[in-house]
Amino acid sequence: MRVYVPLTLPRLAEAHEAGELGPGPLVAYAVTPALREWYVSDDIEELEYAALNRAAAASLRLIAGDPGAARRRVVVAADVPDGAAVADPDRGLDRGALGEVRIADALPLAKAAAVHVDSGDAEGDVAAAASALGAADQGDDDARFVVDGVEDHELLWFATQEIPGLIAG
Repeated sequence: MRVYVPLTLPRLAEAHEAGELGPGPLVAYAVTPALREWYVSDDIEELEYAALNRAAAASLRLIAGDPGAARRRVVVAADVPDGAAVADPDRGLDRGALGEVRIADALPLAKAAAVHVDSGDAEGDVAAAASALGAADQGDDDARFVVDGVEDHELLWFATQEIPGLIAG
């Protein structure tokens, strides 16, 4: 099963140094039954893209909570055995939990298939979105517009061998 783990650049650096994402339990995103039902598609690529975007939104929340983190969303795509990523059935179709799964143990970075990161030109919009998250959560439509606007930036794909360059710059 492909999972998408939201991070920040400092957390990616920690994972690179440790050789693993962790410790567990890890929050990740994947194509879950609830995500399939919400997205109403049978196209696995579309569903995986939706899960990636859910992880990117979670990365934005991590950035908002870390004033020292670069304002670039980071998502690590990794393959785990079926059953290793478990959705919480009690959260059902809770929009905030769509696609969310938990991985009990640390995930070796060697299991990573790719890293998705914002380009440098997204930093201003990511910073604005991170600052607006609290107001957006409270129902402010203007803040929600700012937060949703960050989705206009596509995450770039990087091979895992490129992690040292990502964390150095």
